Amino acid sequence: MKIAVLGAGMVGRTIAEDLSVIYAVTSFDWDEINLSLLKSRADVDTQIADLQNYPGYMEMLRSFDLVVSAVPGFMGYNTLKAIISSGKNVVDISFFPEDGLDLDSLAKKNKVTAIIDCGVAPGMSNLILGRYNEIMKIDSFECLVGGLPKLRKKPFEYKAPFSPIDVIEEYTRPARYVENGHLITKPALSDSELIHFDEAGTLESFNTDGLRSILFTMKHIPNLKEKTLRYPGHIDLIKSLQQAGFFDEGLVEVKGQVFRPLDFTSSILFKQWKLSPHDAEFTIMRINMDGEIDGKQVKVEYSLYDENDTATQTSSMSRTTAFTCTAVVNMMNSELFNQKGVFPPELVGKSEECFNYIIQYLSERNVIYKKSIVAV
Repeated sequence: MKIAVLGAGMVGRTIAEDLSVIYAVTSFDWDEINLSLLKSRADVDTQIADLQNYPGYMEMLRSFDLVVSAVPGFMGYNTLKAIISSGKNVVDISFFPEDGLDLDSLAKKNKVTAIIDCGVAPGMSNLILGRYNEIMKIDSFECLVGGLPKLRKKPFEYKAPFSPIDVIEEYTRPARYVENGHLITKPALSDSELIHFDEAGTLESFNTDGLRSILFTMKHIPNLKEKTLRYPGHIDLIKSLQQAGFFDEGLVEVKGQVFRPLDFTSSILFKQWKLSPHDAEFTIMRINMDGEIDGKQVKVEYSLYDENDTATQTSSMSRTTAFTCTAVVNMMNSELFNQKGVFPPELVGKSEECFNYIIQYLSERNVIYKKSIVAV
C-alpha cells in the first residue's frame, strides 16, 4: 500500500516514520528542513509541495492508496475536502475548527472512508467514550488532558509540538460543553480548577472547545466536558496577552509595516514554545465516566501518563498522537473498518474489535491507557 502523509512537522514525521516500517510512504511539505529531518530517520520518499494548492490534489495523490492529513488546523478542513474530492481514503489529525461531519455526504458520494480527529484528545478520548456508550448508560463524561515540559521554565512553562497558532486557537475559541442536557458556551480559559495528579503534581485545568463532534454524536449524554491542563499560573499569563491585543487578527501598522498581531505573536511563541528532541516532557490525560452498567452505578476511569522516548528522541505528544493515527491506518488496512463517510473516533469505537485493535497497537508502542471500574 502506498501512503501519502501531508505535513512533516513533529507529529507528521513520527506518523511517516512509523508507517514506513510496513508501507511505501511519501511525505509532502513546503519546508525542506522538515523533510530532511524525516529523511534522516526513516526510509521515506519526500516531496516539496504547496499543500494549500487544493486544485492540485487530484494529480498529486493519484498514485496513493491512502492519505494522512497532518497539516496545521487553519488549513485542515480544506485539505480534507480536497483529499475526499480526490477519492482517497484518509486519516486526519489536523484538528480544524470547522465541522468535519459536513463533508460526510461528499465522502459517501466519492466512496471514501475518512476518519478524523485521530489524536489523543480529540481522538482516544472520543474512542473510549464511543466504546463505553455501547456498554453503559453514561450520565457524565469528563476529559482532562495536557502536554507539558518536565522542566518548568518561566514565563510560559509550556512547550508544544504543534503550530503556536493552533494552540492560540484553543485559548481564544469559545468553549462548549453540556450540563444537565443544555449546551453551555463560555470563554476559553474559564472555570479554572487546581487538580492533583500523582505523576505531575498540581495542575491547572480550564475550559477549551475540545468536545468537537461528540456534542452532536452523543447528544443523549446529559453532561459532557473537556478541560485542558497546564502548570498553575499559565491562564493568567495567556489572558494578559489576550487582553493586551497580542492575539488580535485585525491589521496594524508599525513604522510602515502592516501585519496582524496574531502573526507576530505566533512568530515569537514559535521560538518560546518550540520543543527540541532532547526536551523532557509528558502527556497526561484522565477520563471519568459516571453511569450505569447492568443496573449498577459505576465510575469508569481511563488514565494516560506518557513521557518522551529518549532512545528515539521522540516527544510524548508526537508519540501519543502519531501512534493513534497510525493505529487507525493499520486498522483500516486490516479491513476492520471500511464504512464510507466521515467518522470521528467515537463512531469507530462502537466496534469492540476496532477499539481493542487500537488499544493493543498503542500498548505495543508503550503508550498505555490504564482502566479502572469502581462501583459507587
